[in-house]
Amino acid sequence: MKAHDGLYIDGAWRPAESTDTIEVVNPADEQVIGRVPAGGALDVDTAVRAARAALPGWAATPPAERAARLAALRDALVARKDEIAETVTAELGAPEQFAQAVHAGLPIAVAGSYAELAAQHSFEERIGNSTVLHEPVGVVGAITPWNYPLHQIVAKVAPALAAGCTVVLKPAEDTPLTAQLFAEAVHEAGVPAGVFNLVTGLGPVAGQALAEHPGVDLVSFTGSTAVGRQIGATAGAAVKKVALELGGKSANVILPSADLAKAVNVGVANVMSNSGQTCSAWTRMLVHRDRYDEAVELARTAAAKYGDRIGPLVSAKQQARVRGYIEKGVAEGARLIVGGPESPHEKGYFVSPTVFADVTPEMTVAQEEIFGPVLTILPYDDEEDALRIANGTVYGLAGAVWAGDEAEAVAFARRLETGQVDINGGRFNPLAPFGGYKQSGVGRELGPHGLAEYLQTKSLQF
Repeated sequence: MKAHDGLYIDGAWRPAESTDTIEVVNPADEQVIGRVPAGGALDVDTAVRAARAALPGWAATPPAERAARLAALRDALVARKDEIAETVTAELGAPEQFAQAVHAGLPIAVAGSYAELAAQHSFEERIGNSTVLHEPVGVVGAITPWNYPLHQIVAKVAPALAAGCTVVLKPAEDTPLTAQLFAEAVHEAGVPAGVFNLVTGLGPVAGQALAEHPGVDLVSFTGSTAVGRQIGATAGAAVKKVALELGGKSANVILPSADLAKAVNVGVANVMSNSGQTCSAWTRMLVHRDRYDEAVELARTAAAKYGDRIGPLVSAKQQARVRGYIEKGVAEGARLIVGGPESPHEKGYFVSPTVFADVTPEMTVAQEEIFGPVLTILPYDDEEDALRIANGTVYGLAGAVWAGDEAEAVAFARRLETGQVDINGGRFNPLAPFGGYKQSGVGRELGPHGLAEYLQTKSLQF
């Protein structure tokens, strides 16, 4: 049991205004493993005031010194890597090896990348008779999700600090223990008081208060499109900048010339990773009709191998949501070839790896984000048909294209309405911009494009 009775505000742990708490549950066995304060509007106000007070000093801090603090933060995360992985496994249910490599390893790499960018980035440039300054946007309200708890925190906080912004973080209530470890690392790294602040709490209470607060200059949110719309509307009323990384329904387009077995196996693995709780997962596999039956059998074999190799979903609520989508897929006529709505275990929020065939583009399971280990396989007639299906959702976050010839795959990828496309299994690049088209969001994360979200420009003519 990890009981933490404080919020990290103005460089110190302090009690919340309310005695209300949030229980943290291990989704694998449904046991309570921790409690954190349920911060409210008063706590958010205190944190924002601390961030505003710290802003002038941090914004004026030379980029080299900000880079040094970020490097120290990276080192503090490295020292806690095992504890981070264990905590993510406990509160999210991620398998231990995946937690080590991705949930702990990726944020460390991203923190390091921003330490380098802060040192290398040119915060002013000369254009004609103007000097253009790139200045911090101000106080950032960061609201992060539970599916990649530390990565999403680092992907917002690190560039904000590199830019000279100060931050108030409201992490997801399902995975707050990881956020507390991050706050400890920030403190150890010597980041000045008030530059980073942590308020744990419920989304409709603490999250809403942070999004609405007049002292917040930018709201960076990752989560559902529905909540993103609300935050966008709230910020828009105050003419406040937003960065929104929202839902996805990404297409994995396998062209006829592709290595079908490799494309299917990698595609299934992509969907099952993190128990399907990945916004950029390739949840729609598009295969030419001539090879469709072969692809379905390959997917059946690949998915069946996962069995108990994937962890539980994060909560009972998420489990019920995913099972409901599987039931709807069956009701609408999709053919269930692996898995189903029944839980494979008596305890824990597990859902079996599930694959649907005979899916049409109009079906709910082909249009809405399920956020679980559920793959849909759709046939297409020709490339134009594949493009129509791939672009035929309100989302545009990620995707993949496979072809025997790389140029052929790239040509098709250029026509996709999505923010990131992997060609023939191209590996993830933590410096490349990540973000969506359409209702998948506004703005970009990671690398120099992620840094730019936290900067505003001023031109001086002389």
